[in-house]
Amino acid sequence: MKLIKVAGFIFQFGLIGLALAVLYLFVVTDKSKDEILAFLSGNDSYRQSASTAGSRSPVFSYADAVASSASSVVTIYTSKTVKEKPHPLLDDPVFSKFFGDQLERRQRSRSETNLGSGVIIGSEGYILTNQHVIDGADEILISLADGRGSQAVLIGEDRDTDIAILQIPMSGLTGIKIADSKALRVGDVVLAIGNPLNVGQTVTMGIVSATGRNRIGLNTFENFIQTDAAINPGNSGGALVNARGELIGINTAIFSQTVGAQGIGFAIPISLALDIMQQIIEFGEVTRGWLGVEGTELSAQAAQATGHPGIKGALIVGVFVNSPADIAGIRAGDIVVGVNGNPVRGIRDLLDQITLHKPGEQIQVTIYRGTQKLTLDMKVTQRPQ
Repeated sequence: MKLIKVAGFIFQFGLIGLALAVLYLFVVTDKSKDEILAFLSGNDSYRQSASTAGSRSPVFSYADAVASSASSVVTIYTSKTVKEKPHPLLDDPVFSKFFGDQLERRQRSRSETNLGSGVIIGSEGYILTNQHVIDGADEILISLADGRGSQAVLIGEDRDTDIAILQIPMSGLTGIKIADSKALRVGDVVLAIGNPLNVGQTVTMGIVSATGRNRIGLNTFENFIQTDAAINPGNSGGALVNARGELIGINTAIFSQTVGAQGIGFAIPISLALDIMQQIIEFGEVTRGWLGVEGTELSAQAAQATGHPGIKGALIVGVFVNSPADIAGIRAGDIVVGVNGNPVRGIRDLLDQITLHKPGEQIQVTIYRGTQKLTLDMKVTQRPQ
């Protein structure tokens, strides 16, 4: 009898517990009524889908990302004729007088080759690559991932950002998908695609280690994506893509104290590369504003001399004659703290802000000359090559 009472007691509390669980599912959770009923009825298909949707399964392959982008990455072979240095004895006036003609006739030329990668942008055959890949080339050959090849024409180049635009006269080309590089975050998975050391098209994986890297000393204008994806000689100009196979950057260089990659690679953001590409195609060159100043980072002593020790700015150390800065009255020793009301954080920031203005635009530059604060009007001109 006691056993029956105990069983009834347990059964009652079990029913109460089940009722409370059902009430929780209907009231507290965000599941729909149909989903809850399907779950309670033991619908296996629902349980399977719910398990898949509710868990973040690890990614075991980036094959789809590679398949959608690798066909747009090409190998670039270049060659140029280099004349060997004259014989050192030609510098001797006596020896040159008697034997100079013979030595000059023996002066030889040699062919120098280079290897790099590139990325097809659109079906018109435009290819983005690094300027240093094709620098001084007499001949540029493109090898596609499908085995086809073609000579390329140099459309234009920009040494300040290390970007070059090529074009090939071929049909059936697939342009790579472009990502929004502004949405890139540190920690995002990235894939580097290119032809390192001419071993064939290769994919390496890493993450975004940093964004907005500058002061590396590679280019005049630097805004690099840093990654630990392996980048080696031959990868230059190749694609850095995200986990969906969308282009986020153009692989450019490695930072290494020894031969070989050390997990610090740099890529040019695609937003910057496309801007350079558009200007070169439309105008034949990149237009950038120029003031004509040389500067350095602001020292604590120079900041103290203004009476505002906490200010940020760029210390001017030289002014080009007849430049916009010279005409406006900027002098060595002035500290530039603002352009059109925007604060200047340093000499690199000043350079970047000025280049955003088109030649001929009127701007206002705020400076400190000692303790005196001045605002000068000036018109920027085209940055010299």
